[in-house]
Amino acid sequence: MSLRRLVAVALIPVALLASACGGDGESFDDDSLVVYSGRNENLVGPLLDRMKAATGLDVQVRYGDSAELAAQILEEGEETRADVFFSQDAGALGALSRHRMLAPIPQEALARVPAEYRGSDGTWVGVSGRSRVIVYDPRTVAAPPKSVFELTDPKWKGKVGWAPTNASFQSFVTAMRVISGEDRARQWLEEMKANGAQTFSSNVNILNAVDEGKLQLGLINHYYWYEKVAERGRNGVPSRLAYLPAGDPGALVNVAGVGMLKASKHPEAARKAVDFLLGTEAQKYFAETTKEYPLISGVPAASGLPPFDSLKGPDVDLARLDSIEQTVALLQDVGLV
Repeated sequence: MSLRRLVAVALIPVALLASACGGDGESFDDDSLVVYSGRNENLVGPLLDRMKAATGLDVQVRYGDSAELAAQILEEGEETRADVFFSQDAGALGALSRHRMLAPIPQEALARVPAEYRGSDGTWVGVSGRSRVIVYDPRTVAAPPKSVFELTDPKWKGKVGWAPTNASFQSFVTAMRVISGEDRARQWLEEMKANGAQTFSSNVNILNAVDEGKLQLGLINHYYWYEKVAERGRNGVPSRLAYLPAGDPGALVNVAGVGMLKASKHPEAARKAVDFLLGTEAQKYFAETTKEYPLISGVPAASGLPPFDSLKGPDVDLARLDSIEQTVALLQDVGLV
């Protein structure tokens, strides 16, 4: 089986695979900039609406899971209608880069972002940062774990939530594979499953379950909690966050990022889209609206967040998170996706 087919079979549901092959009749206007977005529409829809003025073209967006969209682009190949891929995580971008689907990003755009948050080959660039955290219920948890490896302890049996189909979770597992080895990652997944980890479809659902007292702990990205606090106030969110110590895979600092497709029908507009996402307007949006970390200098993070340079994630090159196929194969083998 070809690697492209392996990715598609592993990651794309049957209905979406039909769509990738043109089965659903979806079409895009020839004079539109088409963005495949692995970011949730509720998070970034208003920002992508503003992209129209920056690119000079109408902007049409296909939303979906980052891994599924990356697999769809591989399936579509040179016939893809995507001009820009806006991914929730670095791993999906790295996978497309490895398959030579992405065009080089202009150096002046790359230079706005620290080297550790962009592709080493210059084909993708991070536009916002986030940290993996443990969300916990202080009403029932006096001291949260100091490592994700502690979550397999019997005292947490049935009390931990995770989202195995989520792109950020899969990137975290990939980081664990890279840092600790395939066997250790498999062992952790199997022990978590045996310990009754509860499966959710999203970070938001995990957070809500903790706040509602239905769950004691969960693995999420930091910004979901800060968004909820901004909406409901500090007293309206019972849960708390635990940032894990340096070196722990559960402390992974990842990025949402963007790449331009080689097959783009509008390469100049695609470059303008990248410039827009790395511009002050978009970076302030990430800071103020989605509560992520802006990656360009001169734009501060939202009030209340730990300083970005204080986050001590594991020492892993984000470009090495491109082995998404192996991670999904592992999750399938363990029976989690």
